[in-house]
Amino acid sequence: MKITIHTDGAASGNPGPGGYGAVLESGNHRKELWGGYRLTTNNRMELMAVIAALEALKSPGMDVTVVSDSKYVVDAVEQVRQRLLRASTALRGHGVAYAVVGGNAVAAWVATVDQAAVRNTQDVDVMIRRGDFDAARAALEGAGFVYRHAAGLDLFLDDAAASPRSAVHVVFADELVRPGEHAPNPSVTESVDTGAFQVLSLEALVRIKLTAFRRKDQVHLMDLIGVGLVDSSWIGRLSSPLGARLRQLLDTPDG
Repeated sequence: MKITIHTDGAASGNPGPGGYGAVLESGNHRKELWGGYRLTTNNRMELMAVIAALEALKSPGMDVTVVSDSKYVVDAVEQVRQRLLRASTALRGHGVAYAVVGGNAVAAWVATVDQAAVRNTQDVDVMIRRGDFDAARAALEGAGFVYRHAAGLDLFLDDAAASPRSAVHVVFADELVRPGEHAPNPSVTESVDTGAFQVLSLEALVRIKLTAFRRKDQVHLMDLIGVGLVDSSWIGRLSSPLGARLRQLLDTPDG
């Protein structure tokens, strides 16, 4: 299903009273959303319009185009791309083996089939070997990132004043993320070169998403299913627990 979303938002006084609106269109179907706050800003309302519209989608895997006249919204997407390329260039330049994982890996694979179906994500997740952490830290700090360890996570912020959401998140290859999971993270060698950066292979990405199987992982898997990269033929290629989870998604795509 193809959906076009038009968004807008503004505040009087900035900060001051403000509101947002979004129109979702698919074929002959049209849905309008709106909301407001007594004290808010232009940028917040522009973002809230996009967030409210995306949250209104009934199922993952949809082909969605968001139309916005907000430079703030467009810049937010571009900042993620620049963070990803900056980190990848630094790691590659220092000979550190890595692979982009998470939502940006899903986006890279979806884009090989349908650029319009790509779901933008704010998180930049990079997988490295634990033994390469010191070399990776030197490479990323040399590129201007600032290291922080918070809530059990290894983060590289855009700068000292940046939010943890404006960061590169490090995950470690060949390790369990949580005790009791079906399988450890893949190896960084299970990756392919896209030209712009090294990305986890499709098979390894599917395994890691089925292993974690949080709601956002299920959404990412449905994106891959939606463009035909993953289908029922994959079930026999997976371990029994992971195959059962994929079957669950294929049988109940709307959750």
